[in-house]
Amino acid sequence: MDAEVYRDQVRFELERQRVFTSHWLVAGRSEQLTGDGDWLVYEAHGESVVIARRSDGSLRAFHNVCSHRGSAIVGGSRGCDARRFTCPYHGWVYDTSGRLLGVPEREDFSPEHLASADAAPVAVDEWGGWVWINMSGPEAARSLRDSIGTEILDDLGTFRMEDMRLHEVLEFDVPVNYKAVVDGFNEIYHVTQLHGVPPEFTKAARCATFHVVGDNYMCFVPKPEHLEELTSTDYDHQRFAICHYLVFPNTIFNCNPGHIQLFQPLPIAVDRTRFLCWEIVYKGDVDDPGYQRYWKRTMSQWEGLKTVVGQDLAIYSEMARTKNSSGFRRQILSEREGKIAHYHANMADKVETH
Repeated sequence: MDAEVYRDQVRFELERQRVFTSHWLVAGRSEQLTGDGDWLVYEAHGESVVIARRSDGSLRAFHNVCSHRGSAIVGGSRGCDARRFTCPYHGWVYDTSGRLLGVPEREDFSPEHLASADAAPVAVDEWGGWVWINMSGPEAARSLRDSIGTEILDDLGTFRMEDMRLHEVLEFDVPVNYKAVVDGFNEIYHVTQLHGVPPEFTKAARCATFHVVGDNYMCFVPKPEHLEELTSTDYDHQRFAICHYLVFPNTIFNCNPGHIQLFQPLPIAVDRTRFLCWEIVYKGDVDDPGYQRYWKRTMSQWEGLKTVVGQDLAIYSEMARTKNSSGFRRQILSEREGKIAHYHANMADKVETH
């Protein structure tokens, strides 16, 4: 595979313009927007989008761009109880759906221009306790559920993420292309060397299954202690395997029976990525002994996963050292890294045949 997929500025711009503006992206958790006027800002790949909860419980999203001179309307990243937003440059006022309400010295502007000066709308929806946005807009965007697909809706939906709560979000500035981060979640080959897993895990990982579901992917990695159950007719992969789901282009769920991580590499530049790691856990009574055991076990696993993420970050730094090297011209992929090849082929098809 050609190394230029990670460093070609033109390709990156095409991916930004043709892929990230037409696919569903996670913007946050529904629990971050519970009350009327609660809002947050999604910012990545050159876009800034405001998402706000309305009085009827619905969500609205719009580009955080004032129609007057292009300034960001909303500063900050999150807030509550908003009734309107005022552009700090010239005082144009918008409601929480992006509709233009007020223009100082309105008589100096063309009524025709102001009639179409609402902030540009962005499609928004909720599923699994997550808030999703699509830059195509409410009229043009394919439905979120159709985009995810029935297979993943059913399989990933079994974890009931809407019944979970946000525990922590880690954020990192990574000096590599976002696709290099996605690649790490599209294969298991690296875990023996990079993460130092025991031989039992390496053996079990060779029994992993990969499923291509439209644009998206599922991967189930058997846990070593449950390897014998693979031959059972009622094998439960959600109990006995680590379950990965990738919603194209960059939303990756890492599911364990008790808790879930969302890995989210957000493109900033061709060689820079804002990498978010979300940890969500099941709700419970903190005074209940059973929940206390669950909490202790889950937090121990989360701390271990933080170590794993740190090891991933370390290898991204090593990749950054050579990302522009004349010696880095291609990659050689094994049969078990076929999901990487498929992901990049899918990306190329969307960019080149748009």
